[in-house]
Amino acid sequence: MTQHKTVMLEESVAHFEGKKIKSFFDGTLGAGGFAQKILQEHPEIEIFVGCDRDKSAIEIARDRLSEFKNVVFIHDNFANIISIAKKLNVKAFDGIFFDLGVSSMQIDQAERGFSFMKEGPLDMRMDQNSRDPDAKEWVNTASEKELARIFFEYGEERGSRQLARAIVQERRVRPFKTTADLANFIEKLFGQNYGKKHRATQVFQALRIAVNEELLSASTGVKEGLKVLAPQGRMGVISFHSLEDRLVKNILREASKALIKIVGIKEHVLEPLVKLITKKPLRPTRKELAENKRCRSASLRVVERF
Repeated sequence: MTQHKTVMLEESVAHFEGKKIKSFFDGTLGAGGFAQKILQEHPEIEIFVGCDRDKSAIEIARDRLSEFKNVVFIHDNFANIISIAKKLNVKAFDGIFFDLGVSSMQIDQAERGFSFMKEGPLDMRMDQNSRDPDAKEWVNTASEKELARIFFEYGEERGSRQLARAIVQERRVRPFKTTADLANFIEKLFGQNYGKKHRATQVFQALRIAVNEELLSASTGVKEGLKVLAPQGRMGVISFHSLEDRLVKNILREASKALIKIVGIKEHVLEPLVKLITKKPLRPTRKELAENKRCRSASLRVVERF
């Protein structure tokens, strides 16, 4: 298994520097790289909540963080941050961090089905313990219209309708079972993109987003997270593609604006909820890009609660 490289680790941790943190919520614990660093930098943390949808990732992180006695491991979707806080009797978090998307660890495990670089089952579920439909079920049962929508909206695939139509025709004869089945079919349909990324890349992204309802989780998690962010507390969010980043940017930008609410004939000015610490998203350094090409599309945004 490939060791997961935590993207933009130094930049992420630096934005919590100088802050007194008693409670922290890491909504995407993964292998625990960020958690380990922030716990080392902030020994004053009384409760650190490490949450992840992937049970196998939690077990890896549990080993890595065994020296810290203030860590609570939660197998759940970070979108449920408010209910998680209530269960733990935490009123607000001084720090919140979300590293959206799929990890290198998950991508490199062929049996997870996230990548077509190695043949594996069409799964793509971040939580393999769930009973939610996997990618194989989506590809083999979703309607032509639904598949076209997913490929276009989540993968920005220009040939979405053509691909959806072809998949529906093909699956009547031979259902799709593996990542190679789907990737080879896409390449046969559209041809090879010489010198460019594989044509299946965006399609796999689209399916992964649909299977895990990633955009809904991101939207809900960030919005709900702002509600339980303590005054002067900070939230950091790393996104990995334009759909995610646009969504996060819009939520944080709206939260940073003053709003006018009209009640009867009176106007009430609602103060901004947060201030933008990063006016523009931070990007990986050249050094990090040279060491980890997968981080090239990463964007870090940070806000602070008033």
